[in-house]
Amino acid sequence: MPRQARLDFPGTLHHVICRGIEKRDIVSDDKDRDNFIERMGGLAEKTGTSIYAWALMRNHAHILLRSGPGGLSEFMRKLLTGYAISHNRRHNRHGYLFQNRYKSIVCEEESYLLELVRYIHLNPMRAGVTKTLDELAAYPYSGHAVIIGKIRHKWQDRDYVLGLFGDKEGRAKKEYRIFVEAGIGQGKRPDLIGGGLIRSQGGWSQVLSMRRRKVAEKSDERILGRGDFVEKIVAEAEERQDRQLSGAAALSKVDETIRAICDEEGVKATELKGGSRRRQISRIRKRIALELIENYGIPMALIARATGVTTTAISKIMTQSIS
Repeated sequence: MPRQARLDFPGTLHHVICRGIEKRDIVSDDKDRDNFIERMGGLAEKTGTSIYAWALMRNHAHILLRSGPGGLSEFMRKLLTGYAISHNRRHNRHGYLFQNRYKSIVCEEESYLLELVRYIHLNPMRAGVTKTLDELAAYPYSGHAVIIGKIRHKWQDRDYVLGLFGDKEGRAKKEYRIFVEAGIGQGKRPDLIGGGLIRSQGGWSQVLSMRRRKVAEKSDERILGRGDFVEKIVAEAEERQDRQLSGAAALSKVDETIRAICDEEGVKATELKGGSRRRQISRIRKRIALELIENYGIPMALIARATGVTTTAISKIMTQSIS
């Protein structure tokens, strides 16, 4: 069963997780790490994306962000593609660096923003990269040091996070540190790395309690939040899709995506549309299909016509991409 389209519209709070293909490393040294962070920060400023928390690990990265006017897809495509090309050139390697599909969970801010800030910023401690909060406060590859004030990144919205702890910066930083310290003993939090009913309700015990009380709650695997929040997000997504990606708008998005990806890959769109089975063209066709279906819900038949293959071929692409 093909995945649902990604929920992507401006101003939405997302927890994004991008992993190396086959769990391989995405960074080899500090030069790679600095490259990734500089790209992330530059794109945040260019796209109007607000970043509240982040952690760059050896084989994956977490980012808590509010999407800008262009949505999440624009930001992530430019970040991951740009970094992968640069990384491959530097290390004289070829092929994919990241998994085809990064994970993005739309999050209810009131219930989860601070929990996610803490969870993401404690990643280096859980992995044993840093041993204490003092070490974490000086660690340059997590947003915690920025909020504490030991490192400055003007693209990270530390003021928004600190503002949730108090009006005075000194007091707010103290309360933030206490809050983060209280989470050290929590360990891994599977409830914070996905959506769906079980995570949104805080575990199976809460779900079973709801069933005993015959309480129904809307849920969606793409969303971490209460039932009313899920209903609101799904309704807004459906409305936007109907309004923006019907008829001529869908055709325009297909053409725009094909042009952008072909330009990045250095191939002519005519070769793609001509039905070429060359390995590079097949890989590009797969990338285009994933982008259009997962991010915009474009029909497979429309993508097939635009990329010179059958609907069955596009369906196989989606089936093979389900891990």
